[in-house]
Amino acid sequence: MSELNPFKIAQTQLDEAAKILGLDEATHEFLRWPMREYRFTIPLRLDNGSTKVYHAYRVQYNSARGPTKGGLRWHADETIDTVRALAAWMTWKTAVVDIPLGGGKGGVTCNPKDLSNAEKERLARGYIRTAAQFLAVDRDVPAPDVYTTPQIMAWMMDEYETIKGHSHPGMITGKPIPLGGSQGRGDATARGGVYVVREAAKARGIDAGAAAYAIQGFGNAGQFAATLHPEILGGGKLVAVSDSGGGVYNKDGIDPDKIVHHKQETGRVANFPGTEPISNEELLELDVDILYPAALENVITGDNAGNIKAKIVCELANGPTTPEADNILHDNGVFVLPDFLANAGGVTVSYFEQVQNTYNYYWTLGDVHSQLDRRMTDAFKAVYAMCEKEKVHMRLAAYLVSVSRVAEACKLRGWV
Repeated sequence: MSELNPFKIAQTQLDEAAKILGLDEATHEFLRWPMREYRFTIPLRLDNGSTKVYHAYRVQYNSARGPTKGGLRWHADETIDTVRALAAWMTWKTAVVDIPLGGGKGGVTCNPKDLSNAEKERLARGYIRTAAQFLAVDRDVPAPDVYTTPQIMAWMMDEYETIKGHSHPGMITGKPIPLGGSQGRGDATARGGVYVVREAAKARGIDAGAAAYAIQGFGNAGQFAATLHPEILGGGKLVAVSDSGGGVYNKDGIDPDKIVHHKQETGRVANFPGTEPISNEELLELDVDILYPAALENVITGDNAGNIKAKIVCELANGPTTPEADNILHDNGVFVLPDFLANAGGVTVSYFEQVQNTYNYYWTLGDVHSQLDRRMTDAFKAVYAMCEKEKVHMRLAAYLVSVSRVAEACKLRGWV
């Protein structure tokens, strides 16, 4: 089986870009590794009176272009290598959409489904008590990610402000709107992805409004993609969705609003009326125009890439495609919108939130949407131009754009 360590994958992708860019050895080596990483333990008092110790991480990958920025994941399989990879991808993500931030990421190895709300609050506050010394609006800014929520961000902000003794709303993003959150943050990842699909369909001569689409992974991003696709693209037929418990399929179409309601009511997509069961693996190989992988890493590999029939793959998840699969998809004419371009809407609106917090003036929802549309459209055009110029696949083109920007900042600072 091919190597699926996410950080090794991130390094391999960087290596390929560095070779084409002709980066000098020192700059290349510097960009292969995090500038700083922290590991710590959090003792958590459980509701039953016992104490359990959790392992936690924060990686500040590169701050040449600005303070590091990135989500906090609570996941049972969280590892330092996952966090390193995601921090690297955040570095390239902030650069590809040209916002003045670096890349970071954090995580706690836990199963949040096993925790009560009170235990989640104590874990959130425990994380900040340990990490507060290296977090700040001008240093490193966390945000929600897998299994973390605006409420968890609110507890973290409150703990940080209690420690510091005064207001610091910009030290964390993805907050509830009454505590300084931004309009438009909830659907930003999916909305940015659909904006990029719109531009890709134009570039590739695909009628996105008549396209069949499928979504693998039906959490926040997947649910919003289901409803925003027809809204932004003026149509489209949703034929399949899946979550961790399996999927549903109807070749004649699934009502996006109704399947979202069903998921929210029952906690799963299974047994949605008028559909037949389909596995996650089968969904990926459906004959659709647009495929949204919106779950976890490494779902499109060398083993199944040859069976992918979608014309456009929009990676709302982080790292869903392995390097081996990338080459197969490219050879087969599948147009992949890579994760750190396709799902950059989340960090872009998080950046907007930081800006609003900093000067204490808040934008309308229309302002957020128009600014996000502009950023994502400009990013797609820069990457597509590189793709056409260098005759490479879109992920490598996105790396060429972003790595060159980060390398330039490192050199201007005199670091390498």
